[in-house]
Amino acid sequence: MTAPEAESLRVRPTPGRRSEWRTLAPVVAVVALGGALGACARYGLTLVWPTPPGSFPWATFWTNAVGCAVIGVFMVLITEVWAAHRLVRPFFGTGILGGFTTFSTYAVDIRRLVDAGRPGLGLGYLAATLCAAIAAVWLASVAARRVLIRRQR
Repeated sequence: MTAPEAESLRVRPTPGRRSEWRTLAPVVAVVALGGALGACARYGLTLVWPTPPGSFPWATFWTNAVGCAVIGVFMVLITEVWAAHRLVRPFFGTGILGGFTTFSTYAVDIRRLVDAGRPGLGLGYLAATLCAAIAAVWLASVAARRVLIRRQR
């Protein structure tokens, strides 16, 4: 193969790809930073409030419920109240709150309860967390909207 032939086969970055990465890199960075902060906060909570084997995992339950409530308020604020910078939602919503809430640990906790011979408690925890998370998002978003309506009067 000649040098001109080899040169013609070389992959060159296209301008569109380079600008796409420049647009996405800050988003990836703030999600990673926020996720690390949220996960550290969650881990700290589990150190303060450990779950004994075979018992209801209260720390994970409340982490998910509170995180979902904050998501409900946050989404009302950034969609209905103020125009946030384009990196606020990925940093706080996806990053911090995504790292703080922990549905993977929720699944592991259910498995641990079943393995510890507590399938009824595992099933109750599964249902209670799901209901609490959905209710928390809904109630928090409704409450945030009501507060906003009262402030506008």
